[in-house]
Amino acid sequence: MKFLAEAASDSTPQVLETQHALSPHFDALATQSFMSRKDPDKLVLGYTRTMMGFLLLHPTPTRISMMRLGGGSLAKYCYRHLPNTKVVAIEINPAVIALRKQFQIPPDDERLKVVCADGAEYVANQNARPDVILVDGFLADGMPVQLGTADFYAACRARLSDNGVLVANFLESDPDIPLYLEEVSVVFGRSMSISLSEDSANYTLFAWKGTHNKLPPLDALVARARILETAHPLNLTAAARRLKSGERVASNRAAWPKPASPSSAPAC
Repeated sequence: MKFLAEAASDSTPQVLETQHALSPHFDALATQSFMSRKDPDKLVLGYTRTMMGFLLLHPTPTRISMMRLGGGSLAKYCYRHLPNTKVVAIEINPAVIALRKQFQIPPDDERLKVVCADGAEYVANQNARPDVILVDGFLADGMPVQLGTADFYAACRARLSDNGVLVANFLESDPDIPLYLEEVSVVFGRSMSISLSEDSANYTLFAWKGTHNKLPPLDALVARARILETAHPLNLTAAARRLKSGERVASNRAAWPKPASPSSAPAC
């Protein structure tokens, strides 16, 4: 294996290359994304597969906004598997965007657009109404403060379509997860779910708009998952169970996640 770029102190990502994969890093520990050479559009990291659980609530979104491009895993998956969806990825770091070709992210067209901007500012100032907002915004020193505030979550809720879904990725070791959940609950009320992701190294938040605060019953979510699994190479049945159990966790502050001590390389 080899590093294609040397470590830098200016938020320039390193790219680790092996025979089978490429992976961008901001340091020697945190994996920002992971691309299989054999299947460049595959969601290798468990938390990215868990974030796709939004399909259980919005299976055919017209527009998805992503806060962070990274190695493009989610952008490429949605571009390939949701042919009627426009995907807009907002990435604040131009050095990350510069790796676009290396990570086989398609060029901009009518269905895909990469924007170099601050995600919080973009959400607050754009007029588009996405059905889904995916927040996976990590820099070299962790999650930007502006992506964990009530103001940001309120801007997301205002920007979402009437039945839109917000999904956010949190590191399991982040001590501020309870603070993020407090801010989300101020904006979305009880319409939220929080659970460990498929790889158990991250937490995934779902929050939704609409006339119903509660999710459909588990059997209804599982039935949806099995239909969706005929078109998506994802374990959406397991995602449905996480989503429903996470709703119970979110409704009980005493059950909210406690930060774990970092013991292994986190997936950002």
